[in-house]
Amino acid sequence: MIEVLLQAERLLVHGMLDQAEAMYRRVAQQDPQNAIAIVGLARVALERGDERLAYERACAALEIDRENVAALRLEARLSEVFATRGAPVERPAWLDTGKPPPPPPPPPASPPPAESGAPATETARPSERHVLTHNPSMSEHRQREEQAAPPAHPATDAEPLPKARPGLLRRLLGR
Repeated sequence: MIEVLLQAERLLVHGMLDQAEAMYRRVAQQDPQNAIAIVGLARVALERGDERLAYERACAALEIDRENVAALRLEARLSEVFATRGAPVERPAWLDTGKPPPPPPPPPASPPPAESGAPATETARPSERHVLTHNPSMSEHRQREEQAAPPAHPATDAEPLPKARPGLLRRLLGR
């Protein structure tokens, strides 16, 4: 099984998505609890440009193995990308708390209407509020960096040094 996963990884790295996907699927069918194969399928989906499917598969891999670093990074990065685009995903609460995932809630009858004048953090669901407040947009990030800029270095902001006399350097060097 490990050899198949390694071969699928090599195929994925070389851009052979169909072959890599077939190998990851074979491993996932033989062992549905293999989080590495599920992450591989998520990476294939991401390479194909299907970020939502990649996110769903990364979360599925995390439900199998909470310590899978590749799945953790993929989930975190994709949730950040979606939040930056203004379309945050509802992150599973257990990702932030470390508690086991709750049973899936029943589907809502109808989505609540969004108020047009309210800020996004007020109309967002609690998990979306977390993403919006903890994943700032690039402009907010730049503003924070500018505000937290280190104080100017005294050597670079000091007054310029006086001009040296031309013969002084020759005398000091003995020429």
